[in-house]
Amino acid sequence: MTNSKKLYTRLQPINRVSVVDIQQMYDVFRRYYDLRDLDTFVRDLSKKTAIVIVRERESNRVVGFSTLLAMDIKVGGKTARGVFSGDTIMEKEYWGSKALNNRIAQYMFAEKLRNLGKPVYWMLISKGYKTFLLLTNNFMAYYPNRENRHPHLKKVVEHYCDRLFPGCYDEKTGVLDFGDRSMFLKGEVAGITEEMREAQPNIAFFEERNPEWARGTELPCVGVLDMPNFLRFAMRAMKGKKSRKSTAAAFAQRAGVESTS
Repeated sequence: MTNSKKLYTRLQPINRVSVVDIQQMYDVFRRYYDLRDLDTFVRDLSKKTAIVIVRERESNRVVGFSTLLAMDIKVGGKTARGVFSGDTIMEKEYWGSKALNNRIAQYMFAEKLRNLGKPVYWMLISKGYKTFLLLTNNFMAYYPNRENRHPHLKKVVEHYCDRLFPGCYDEKTGVLDFGDRSMFLKGEVAGITEEMREAQPNIAFFEERNPEWARGTELPCVGVLDMPNFLRFAMRAMKGKKSRKSTAAAFAQRAGVESTS
């Protein structure tokens, strides 16, 4: 079981991240992903508004991070708030830790409290099944959905894809394809086996919707950040504190490492 007490997280505005931290984040990043040079990494980083950095307490070394972009969006003539998750990764040693995901959830909850009068969405693009499972396992309303529920959320996906990734979204397949700019997970990080497909229908569904994920195509997704969902988060967190040992293994399978550009 991963000892989360060895870690601590900090949320920072993107313009307050040091050069040393950027280099450490890039070192973590390139261990798990192909086709991303430092200049591109920094350029993408500069487009975000905030970042959650995870460090080892003893060494202060960066072992994980997630970039975030909060923005207003307009869907169906109505204004909403969107939180886009960019590059997100944890070193393999800490895949069982909840530190990063808990801090991201806190950030999103704060966004909802600041925007009680309008819808708030978690927006993400997934090149691997692990990020997709974070969506399906933790959100009550999301798209794409294996049971064809919440089809109206497709408009949110189309809006942010057109805004953030113009010209890359295929309306017929519902997939983002960056071509030569695609970045992909190294094979040992997020492979899919027949056993996994049979045991977890959402893994099979992800592969069905994004069959070329191995070369870096992305499945754009969205989850609804409403108060019932946050009550669900809170109840799970309370339950988790009472039974950490029984839930750690399941969490490690659901979380893992993922980048969402």
